[in-house]
Parts: sequence; C-alpha cells; structure tokens
Amino acid sequence: MTSVFLSTDPRADALLTHDRFALLVGMLLDQQVTMESAFAGPQKLVDRLEEFTPASVAAMNPDAFLEAFREPPAVHRFPGSMAARVQSLAQMIVDDYDGSAEAIWTTPTADGSAPTGPQILRRLKALPGFGDQKSKIFLALLGKQFGLAAEGWREAAGDYGPDDAFRSIADVVDDDSLQRVRETKKAMKAAAKAAKAASSAQTS
Repeated sequence: MTSVFLSTDPRADALLTHDRFALLVGMLLDQQVTMESAFAGPQKLVDRLEEFTPASVAAMNPDAFLEAFREPPAVHRFPGSMAARVQSLAQMIVDDYDGSAEAIWTTPTADGSAPTGPQILRRLKALPGFGDQKSKIFLALLGKQFGLAAEGWREAAGDYGPDDAFRSIADVVDDDSLQRVRETKKAMKAAAKAAKAASSAQTS
C-alpha cells in the first residue's frame, strides 16, 4: 500500500504503514496532543530503542523506557503516564495475542469464523488506554486505510464509519483532509461549548 499520511513526517508514516504495533501505539498516544505529534511518537521510539516490538517493549525496564519517552523531543507531553500505558499495551499483546498486534483484529473467534466489526471493537476496548471513542476511531482507521473487511465494521465505528465523516485521524489522507478534520473538530467543540452554556443558563 502507499504510505499513509498520519504524522505528516515521511519516515514516521512509512513505519505506521507497515508496522501494526507502531500504528496501535500512535493511536494510544493520540490524547492531549495533536494527531500528527501522536503518530510521530512510534518513530521516535524506534530511533531510541534497540528493538521496538510488543515483546521487547513489555520486557524493558520501566525506568529505561520512560527515559526513552522523555528524551527531547519528548514522545508525549505526559511521558510518565503514557510510557506506562504503552508498556501495558505491549504486555497485553504478548499475553493475549502471542505478541502480534495485528492478531487483535485477525484472530478467529471461538467457532473459527472471522471476527466481525463489533467483535473487533470489543477487543480494542479491552486494550489499556483504549476507550469507546478511541476504539471506534481505530476501527475506522483500519477499515478506511488498512484494508479491514470485517463484517459490520462501519456500523461498529459509529459516527467515524462513513467515508465523508472527516471527524478523526481515520479520514486523514493528505493535508486537505487533515484541515477538514481539524475544522470539524473545532466546530464540534464550539457546538458542545454552546450547548453547555445554554444548559447552564436554563438551570440558573
């Protein structure tokens, strides 16, 4: 596949294109920082660590891993909590998915059938740091840009599923779409703020 446009940095995007653990970590880091900064994080870790796999990250000394997070430019603005979450994510992938990040959405169900969109969503929501919204966004990202063909993935992704949603990183493929997503997010925040103000006025 052609390289994605998630971090806007060619090296970081090339990593995200072929490394599913890096992609998961980028999604995990997408909190209280810009989308581009979050998805650039895995490349920083690759540059600083001898190995970047679920098994190697899970096995690292937490203090040493934290230092890799803190090294300027920092991987995230909250290195302590996010480094711990990344290691927890890596450990769960080792324990539950034999060290394969992609197995989260490819491992067959108990009856041997391919997992559906709702089933994959449940698996994602069980991961450290993946709440309902983040899980739906990542499911949409898999479906829109990484060839996931699971039955019902669009419906499971909710508002992030439609091709014309432009609500999340799942819809970012170039600079124009990045700006559209930013505008949508800005409008949603403004609407939420206005609704909150209206509600407060009614109750006062």
